[in-house]
Amino acid sequence: MSTASATSRPGAVLADLLPASRTRDIALVVGGAALTGVAAQIALPIPGSPVPVSGQTFAALLVGTALGARRGFLSLGLYAVAGMAGLPWFAEGEAGWGMPSFGYILGMLLAATVVGGLARRGADRSVPRAAGAMVLGSVIIYAIGVPYLALSTGMTLTQAVAAGLTPFLIGDAVKAALAMGALPAAWKLIGRKG
Repeated sequence: MSTASATSRPGAVLADLLPASRTRDIALVVGGAALTGVAAQIALPIPGSPVPVSGQTFAALLVGTALGARRGFLSLGLYAVAGMAGLPWFAEGEAGWGMPSFGYILGMLLAATVVGGLARRGADRSVPRAAGAMVLGSVIIYAIGVPYLALSTGMTLTQAVAAGLTPFLIGDAVKAALAMGALPAAWKLIGRKG
């Protein structure tokens, strides 16, 4: 498929601009998992919270949007399974599923799938639509991560919101702004070259 036909074809995501093959899909899934693992190492502890600020949420939403729902799900699934199996590439070099922040990883798996599905419907091609997809993806991550944090630590839901949501809102807004600007810009750039 040519770049021009991919940019005009409804249902295409950025990854579809590469020549189609099973090797491409495997490389994209593994690459998305690796990108998420590397981004997770960009982590800053938050005083009073067992959950650090990290780049993994940004990577998860970007991977889902760029790869589409199926490959995004597989990529974040590989990320989660490898980390549960002991690969220390969750935030702050963590591994396993017993940590209080594991619910956010489960949320990222679902969020990558949802934003990937939205990208197939064109949500990555304009700033307002990309903003909506990024906000929805973030809501999904917190909707799973915060209750998991509460259950795993014995916090009340109010305490979990204070420790696992409130301190992250500004950083997530910045990450979402980066993604919602980068994705439509990439499509515009590709459209000019096609």
